[in-house]
Amino acid sequence: MNEMVIEPLEAYDALELLPLYAAVGWTNYTARPEMLERAFSGSLCALAARAGGRLAGVVRAVGDGASVLYVQDLLVLPEYQRRGLGGLLLRELLARYPDVYQTVLLTDDTPEHAAFYGGAGFKSAEKYGCGAYVIFK
Repeated sequence: MNEMVIEPLEAYDALELLPLYAAVGWTNYTARPEMLERAFSGSLCALAARAGGRLAGVVRAVGDGASVLYVQDLLVLPEYQRRGLGGLLLRELLARYPDVYQTVLLTDDTPEHAAFYGGAGFKSAEKYGCGAYVIFK
């Protein structure tokens, strides 16, 4: 991973982002690329991980950056998974907002996700007496 570069993702590029989303099976976005483009344009922050110039991962957050930071997307190409890249992207994002009151995310309820996000300092909302409510369309 010494060749990895983390940098702001300044502009939406469907030709590089859609294959990343497809590679991890996020078909909700690949089936509606116009939604993904709007989502990126409305993001508070998006960071790219590049290996030799190739997009290897991305993290995207929404929110106000003061009271709430919502980690919306964290994706890593399968060939780079389990090598620390997801954690690196997440740490880089969180370092940009050290004083934000609450950082939130929703993810699949799996032991792997619980271990990954727990290792990054996240706790289940239930631990704070909170519930999560969602409407999907």
